[in-house]
Amino acid sequence: MSGEPPTDPADERPQRRRPLDLRFTGRTLLHALVVGGIVGVAGALFFAGLEFTQRWLIEGIAGVDLMRARGERFLAPEAGRVFRPWLAVLLPALGGLAAGLLARLAPEISGGGGDAVIEAFHRGGHIRRRVAPLKAFAAVVALGAGGSGGREGPTMQVGGALGALLSGLVPATRRERRVLLLAGVAAGIAAVFRTPLGAALLAVEMPYRDDFESDALVPAILASVTAYAVVIALFGETTLFGVLPRFPLRPWQLPLFALLALPVALASVGFVAFLDAVRDAVARMPGPAWARPAAGGLAMGLVATLAVTVLGPPLGVPGNGLGLFGGGYGLAQLSLTGGGSLPSGWWIVALLAVLLLVKMATTALAAGSGMPVGDFAPSLVMGAVVGDAFGQAAALLLPHWQIQPAAFALVGMGTFYGGIARAPLSAVIIVSELAGSYDLLVPMMLSVAVAFVATRRWPLYPAQLRRRGLGGPRLAERARPRSAPKAAPQLEQPEGEQHGRGGPPEAAGDALPHPPGKREEDD
Repeated sequence: MSGEPPTDPADERPQRRRPLDLRFTGRTLLHALVVGGIVGVAGALFFAGLEFTQRWLIEGIAGVDLMRARGERFLAPEAGRVFRPWLAVLLPALGGLAAGLLARLAPEISGGGGDAVIEAFHRGGHIRRRVAPLKAFAAVVALGAGGSGGREGPTMQVGGALGALLSGLVPATRRERRVLLLAGVAAGIAAVFRTPLGAALLAVEMPYRDDFESDALVPAILASVTAYAVVIALFGETTLFGVLPRFPLRPWQLPLFALLALPVALASVGFVAFLDAVRDAVARMPGPAWARPAAGGLAMGLVATLAVTVLGPPLGVPGNGLGLFGGGYGLAQLSLTGGGSLPSGWWIVALLAVLLLVKMATTALAAGSGMPVGDFAPSLVMGAVVGDAFGQAAALLLPHWQIQPAAFALVGMGTFYGGIARAPLSAVIIVSELAGSYDLLVPMMLSVAVAFVATRRWPLYPAQLRRRGLGGPRLAERARPRSAPKAAPQLEQPEGEQHGRGGPPEAAGDALPHPPGKREEDD
């Protein structure tokens, strides 16, 4: 006798594989559908509320004619506004003041929202319940008052917060909680951007600089599609920039698209550096933290109003916001479809360079001071302006190359954001969905790839980890910009502290994001 326990013959039988294992997958997908429906309704309300608020405040009271893209509005445009420059200066400050006071109830609503969502994801997927309504209300007020920023960043955080809220109402593991948070992010982007595939890809690319969260891909797609269906059922199906012309691929232009990545990368790095500088300056300001967004809004309103006052009359559009207030998609629309009031030749290249610098300044002042405005829309707009300027210059220098400056504007949009956001794949798909075609897929892939390498040391979201399974005990402190408010206490430690694939936290220090001003020296 060997002394070993007898073996049950049943143990030696081959295990039968279930045709469908829905214990985790089915439950999570069902929850993702629910998240998509809830976030779709919330996104539609946010979109409508923001347009009404902008119509009442920055457009109605200050008389600023916001430049909107063709598919961006659902209210009929109004005529006969009277431009009041002093109110255009003051309103963003008042919007920032209101947002700063609301941030006393939840400091994590300050800023665009993308970085806060990434940090919450790495902290276990917990977001406090009050964040969703406070962020939505603060963003509507700040953007409605003319804050230079987009609505996509706030809806990322609102969608992620609603996904986290649902995970707290149903039995959910840590893994499911994090997946539902990203599903909410995808739904939020799809609800206001109407790019369902790109939104899902961006949600799973955002948490990391050199990796993506594959577990969340299918739930993010389901949530994104559901939110998109809700929004188009309410507002109709359209693309942001309307119907654009076709852009045939001309192989001899591919070197130009590769070369485009260099000025776009330079501009995007300049934007991140400007943003970091504003955050550092604001952090050193005396006085209460809730007053800082008001100071940033005042500076932003002064710069934007001065530019509108100086540039508007010569262009024949006095009182036109020139894309400097709000998200600025109208400025990108101008780069894509042109306008009768724009100059020609090298004058338009100079004008676009000036508008780029002013948009960069106004966005950095607003977002860097803590106003709850997103950096997604301005990044696309600045990329479009750089691409248009490059395309116009190339057309002047190479008149026989059949160059379409609008094609370079579209490629510039994806290149600008895809590089600094460390999200190359989703940037390519989002811009293709915005254009309504994949004509520029190949040149955009080429340009984004070059910019992705060139901007490696300058991530837009410092909370991103390098890859999955890595974290550290000081993630929040090292990831948070120096000027950002202290986040609310979290319930879980970052991923690396769970001693998973990344090992013990002591070994994960290299993977932590670098704070602004202390970029990587070697990767």
